[in-house]
Amino acid sequence: MSVVTNTTTIGAIEAPSRRNTELALLAFAVVIPVFAYLNVGLAIDGKVPAGMAGYGLGLALLAGVAHLVVRKWAPYADPLLLPLATLLNGMGLVLIWRLDQSPRLIALAKRTYGAFSESAPNQMMYSAIGIAMFVGVLLLLKDHRVLQRYTYISMVVALILLLLPLVPGLGADVFGAKIWIRVGGFSIQPGEFAKLVLAIFFSGYLMVKRDALALASRRFMGLYLPRGRDLGPILTIWAISLLILVFENDLGTSLLFFGMFVIMLYVATERTSWVVMGLLMSSAGAVVVGSTASHVQSRVQAWLDPFECLKTAPAGSNMAYACDQMTQVLMSFGSGGILGTGLGQGNSDLVQFAANSDFIFATVGEELGLTGVMVFLLFYGLIIERGVRTALAARDPFGKLLAMGLSGAFALQVFVVAGGVMGLIPLTGMTMPFLAYGGSSVIANWALIGILIRISDTARRPAPAPAPNPDAEMTQVVRP
Repeated sequence: MSVVTNTTTIGAIEAPSRRNTELALLAFAVVIPVFAYLNVGLAIDGKVPAGMAGYGLGLALLAGVAHLVVRKWAPYADPLLLPLATLLNGMGLVLIWRLDQSPRLIALAKRTYGAFSESAPNQMMYSAIGIAMFVGVLLLLKDHRVLQRYTYISMVVALILLLLPLVPGLGADVFGAKIWIRVGGFSIQPGEFAKLVLAIFFSGYLMVKRDALALASRRFMGLYLPRGRDLGPILTIWAISLLILVFENDLGTSLLFFGMFVIMLYVATERTSWVVMGLLMSSAGAVVVGSTASHVQSRVQAWLDPFECLKTAPAGSNMAYACDQMTQVLMSFGSGGILGTGLGQGNSDLVQFAANSDFIFATVGEELGLTGVMVFLLFYGLIIERGVRTALAARDPFGKLLAMGLSGAFALQVFVVAGGVMGLIPLTGMTMPFLAYGGSSVIANWALIGILIRISDTARRPAPAPAPNPDAEMTQVVRP
């Protein structure tokens, strides 16, 4: 007796989607900020805060909507990106609400502006808009490779966004930096969105030009130097970064854009010489502008020796203001110690202006201590690691460069903000992603997470099995 069987496999290869893992992590990402909110209320007033239920339900609703969209339209995406972003966003809301309860900041706002309004409700609204942007990215961007068609359009859009703060009547000067525009009573920071558009341009450009940029003309001190005509792109980006720094007094955005380009250039060409040249050029530009621009000089002096600077700076000057902020920030970190003073029990509100935006990491350092600082940096590091993992898993060069560029931009922003607040580098005026108060930052970073999730879904999606071949060889099994 003989039995004839067909060995051809029909259908796609099965692979776990990990959406249930994401849902379980999201539950923790919502519960932890809710308990932190409760902790702050008990520390300040000794009772459960009245808005805790609304805050918890609002955060859970936003996270649930985001999860359902990912489950439906990006089922194979990385399961950690959404929970990590939700946790950081939720803890940012808690820290902003904690600073809203500060009598010092309330009195300062009434004295300066004549009235005080809480920032936490606005940040919750910005978070909802950010989630809507996240959802829009996943619904409209079916395939990230479509963005490659808009390489040079992205360059034009990015330049327009960067130049908007210089338009008379539209741009706003905030504490010496011209990085804001005012539209309909709202302040928008175009540079936050420009980093996403520039990442698209860099990815498309480097994918086409990477072979030419990888060529070396000569060897100098162990480094293979690129050809002279290929230096144009990096010189152009360097010049644009300097112009931004000169005209807008924005050190952070300049470092971010130039650093992102150098990272992507290294990934595309694998030439260490580009990184060395980028570091030398960025250092030279920072030194030149730091010695000529007064706003940057104030921040450099506050970084070198804030306590001495506070004694010698003219009263009421920008330098005195910058030095006073830096001394308060350093004392906040010092008083926090290893475990911190506890949520709601610190004095980081002495930083006064920008306590809930540029300097919110000082509240983390004082009230959660070194342990809390390391935990938050670990969360940021995990987002960066998952972004790099997505870049490695991407099957197309454009997706690899785009994921690496977005991850590099995110990492640089975390570094320049945390480094500036902790005194490692001069202050840059940028905001900590998801943690600090600011609509532009939280909306742009949710869009960044959405693009990374789309790329990771494409990279992790199992390839369909080959179609059945009617002429497939039949296998004969003979049974005794």
